[in-house]
Amino acid sequence: MNAGKGEFFPEALTREVVARFHHVERDMDGRERLFFDNAGGSFRLKAALDAYAQIDALPDCPERIHERARYLQDVQAHGESDIRTILNAEGGSIYASLTASGAMFDMVRAIMENVPGTNAVTTVLEHPSSYDAMTLYAERTGKTLRVARSNPETGGVDVDEILSLIDQDTALLSVIYASNISGAKLDIATIVERARAKKPGLFIVVDAVQHAPHGVIDLKQAPVDGINFAPYKFFGCRGSGMSWLSQRAAELPHHRLNAKQLGEWELGSPAPAQFAVVSAIVDYVTWIGQYFCDQTDRRTLFVEGMHRIELHERALLTALLDGYGGQGGLREMHGIEVYWDHPDLTKRDLIVGVGFQNLEPTEAVREYEKRGAIVYERVASSLYSGRMLKSFNLSGAVRISPLHCHTPRDVVRFLAITEELAAL
Repeated sequence: MNAGKGEFFPEALTREVVARFHHVERDMDGRERLFFDNAGGSFRLKAALDAYAQIDALPDCPERIHERARYLQDVQAHGESDIRTILNAEGGSIYASLTASGAMFDMVRAIMENVPGTNAVTTVLEHPSSYDAMTLYAERTGKTLRVARSNPETGGVDVDEILSLIDQDTALLSVIYASNISGAKLDIATIVERARAKKPGLFIVVDAVQHAPHGVIDLKQAPVDGINFAPYKFFGCRGSGMSWLSQRAAELPHHRLNAKQLGEWELGSPAPAQFAVVSAIVDYVTWIGQYFCDQTDRRTLFVEGMHRIELHERALLTALLDGYGGQGGLREMHGIEVYWDHPDLTKRDLIVGVGFQNLEPTEAVREYEKRGAIVYERVASSLYSGRMLKSFNLSGAVRISPLHCHTPRDVVRFLAITEELAAL
């Protein structure tokens, strides 16, 4: 196995994986469709939607003492445990919110308003939820916001660029795990280690929304103070964001009910169905892990499952770039430019950005849809991508983002469509 180029799932497993998702091969109206916009969401696990419907159908309030209420309490407790399984987190607090973006604002506010310092550090590649939160609370607290520049060649942010902005007066570092524009992964473990070496005790929060569905997260290797992910981008359902906070971050002043423990962040009645969704996601990933190893520990199986997902997605990325089965790849197509084409694919999640010589990004997206393929344009006028694209000196790009339930055949079909569009 060449880990640098990835490894496809066995054919039998691929068939089972595809069968566990809704609408992989056909849209809701029965038409064939390639959905390559999973960076804007993701395919839905059938089990996740079923779990949500089953639990949310119950009328019982989980804050009661009768049997069904206790069952709902168990569902939530299991889901909270599975959030820790995903993150390899101990202690601290779990925070379920309506969106991961809302949670990021809440975490940034608690730290920026209560931790001393004259500056805060973030990167130009942050999602607006974290970048704007840092901007807002830097202004409110009178701190200088320092912004690490991107590397237009790799599509990421260099570790030394971030470290150069941190000093003894830095109150908070907020950093994205992987760019949802370029797919470049940041070296979070190294960033955390070196940042804390420069300022011991530095508060750090991480936006893992883009990366969580594509690779292993380990808070024991990268002990941050806050991290979030979004089930709707992780094969689950819309309507919730899941976060974890370290004990010291959770106990900072924040909106809370006075009668609850100091580190409690939950406000109002819990929604056990959202936690059931997380458990369905972890069940699915551990099922993949069981295909490759005979361990029983849930975290071990989850890590193995995510590792295999990562390898399959890297193989898909290799096929997109270099071609497969006689079909040429993006790198060799005339009229196509591949952006942020880092040669080491271990440093990338499954996202590719391209430009067409003869089509503007929005025009290209519409032409793809006519041919049964869904991708997305990232343009400089967008509030979600303008800042990042400008940092790369680009006015736009077509973002291509498959998921691990896609197959080499899907990639070949997509490349054939792309070749057709490049020739228009």
